[in-house]
Amino acid sequence: MAKQFTAIYKRHGKWYLGWIEEIPGVNTQGKTLEETKENLKEALLLILEVNRVLSRKEISGKVIREPLIISR
Repeated sequence: MAKQFTAIYKRHGKWYLGWIEEIPGVNTQGKTLEETKENLKEALLLILEVNRVLSRKEISGKVIREPLIISR
């Protein structure tokens, strides 16, 4: 299932900065826009996976876990 996020890119001197508007902490940089885009995809995937792992470690007891689909 594809999810959509908003990527923001900004040139800063010789570097490009990139971040995901909807998720604080997902940010990166690169020497080219293409490098920054790839780095940002990797950063987003890593943050989502880490958050999932941490959440499962912190939750104890019986819980209900189910997909949540949001469409506009």
